[in-house]
Amino acid sequence: MTLEQAKEKLAKYGQEHVLKYYGELSEQEKQDLLVQIDATDMSILDACKHKEDLVKKGVITPLAAMELSEIEAGREKFTEEGLAAIRKGKVGAVLLAGGMGTRLGSEDPKGMYNVGLTRELYIFQCLINNLMDVVRQADTWIHLFIMTSDKNHEATTGFLKEKDYFGYKEEYVHFFKQEMAAATDYDGKIYLEEKGRLSTSPNGNGGWFVSMQNNGVLDIVHDNGIEWLNVFAVDNVLQRIADPCFIGATILKDCAVGSKVVRKSAPDEKVGVMCLEDGKPSIVEYYELTEEMMNAKDGKGDPAYNFGVILNYLFRVADLEALAAKQMPLHIVEKKIPYLDEQGQLIKPETPNGYKFENLVLDMIHEMDSCLPFEVVRSREFAPIKNATGVDSVESARKLLEQNGIVL
Repeated sequence: MTLEQAKEKLAKYGQEHVLKYYGELSEQEKQDLLVQIDATDMSILDACKHKEDLVKKGVITPLAAMELSEIEAGREKFTEEGLAAIRKGKVGAVLLAGGMGTRLGSEDPKGMYNVGLTRELYIFQCLINNLMDVVRQADTWIHLFIMTSDKNHEATTGFLKEKDYFGYKEEYVHFFKQEMAAATDYDGKIYLEEKGRLSTSPNGNGGWFVSMQNNGVLDIVHDNGIEWLNVFAVDNVLQRIADPCFIGATILKDCAVGSKVVRKSAPDEKVGVMCLEDGKPSIVEYYELTEEMMNAKDGKGDPAYNFGVILNYLFRVADLEALAAKQMPLHIVEKKIPYLDEQGQLIKPETPNGYKFENLVLDMIHEMDSCLPFEVVRSREFAPIKNATGVDSVESARKLLEQNGIVL
C-alpha cells in the first residue's frame, strides 16, 4: 500500500489521525505502518454507533446433554467410531494459545507457565502429554495447529522448538497467528500504541477459523483430508484432546458440532451454559442467566441449565467453511487500552477507555444446526488456570493434576 492509498482508506473511515507521526518514522517504520493500515478491517468501526443493536439474544430454552450414564453405556461403540476417524486422518486439533501469562505474574506466553513443583511441567507440556495419550491409543499422529498472536508468536515457536515439542512429531505441528482487530476510543477512533503502530487486539475466540484460513493453513487441512477440528483453550491443563469417545459420539449422533461440558458446581458459577436460542444451539453467558433460569428444572428434577462449557469443541470442517463465507456477529467489549496521548506519551489507563472488537465461538455454535453437549467428569477434565491464586488458579489446577496421578 502506498501512502496515498493509505490516506484514501483512512479518509473513508475518518481515521486520518493515525498518520500524525508519519514524518518522524524511519523508512522501515513507515512501511510497517502502511502494511498494518492495509491489513486492518476498518469497516467494523461504524459498529460503535449502534453497538446496543449488535447482539441481541433470542428466546432461550434448555438443551439436554449426553450425560455420563449414556456415555458409559455407549463408550465402546463411540470410541471405536472415533478411533476409526482418527486413524483415517480425519481429525485435527487446534490449540488456542494467543494469550500471555500476565495474570499469573509472568511476562511469557501462558502456555510457557511452569506448574511443576519438583520438576519442570509447563502448560504446553501438559496439553501435549494429553494428546499423546490418544496418539498412542490410535497408533497414529494427529495434526496439531497452534494459534499464536502478534505478541507471543516468536516466544511460543522458539520455546516449543527448544523443548523438541515435548516429544510430539514436529511435522505434525503447525503454527498460525490470530488475526488482529483495531482498538478504538469511545468515538470509534483508532488508538496508536506507538507512533508507527495502530493499537490492536486479537479478534476473539471465534476468530480462530478465519485466522487459519487467512494464514493459509487450511491447505494442510485439505491436503490431509481432515474433516473435523477439535478446538481447545490453552488454560485447561486436564482436558482430553481428540478424545475418541467424544468424536465418535458426535459423529454417530450426526451433529455438526460437539461441545464438552461439565456439571456446574453451583447455579451461579461463572461459566457459559449450553442452551437453545430460537431453537438453535447456543451458549448463554453466566451473567445472562436470570434467577428463573437458574432455578428451572428439567423432567428429572435436575437444573435445566446445568452444563457449563469448557471451551473444547469439535467442529465439522465443511460447516466451518460455509460459516466463514458469512458475516459473523460482532461483539464490542469495553477494555483498558494503552495509547499515545496528544503529546505522544504512552498512557496505561487504570479504567476502561475504549472498545475492542471480537468474534466469539458461541456465535459459531449458534450458526450450526445441531450440537451435542457431551458431559465429562469435572475433576478429570477441568482444571482451568486463569488466576495466580484462588478459584480457577495455578493452586487449584495443581491439586487436580495431583488427584489425577500427575507428578508435579
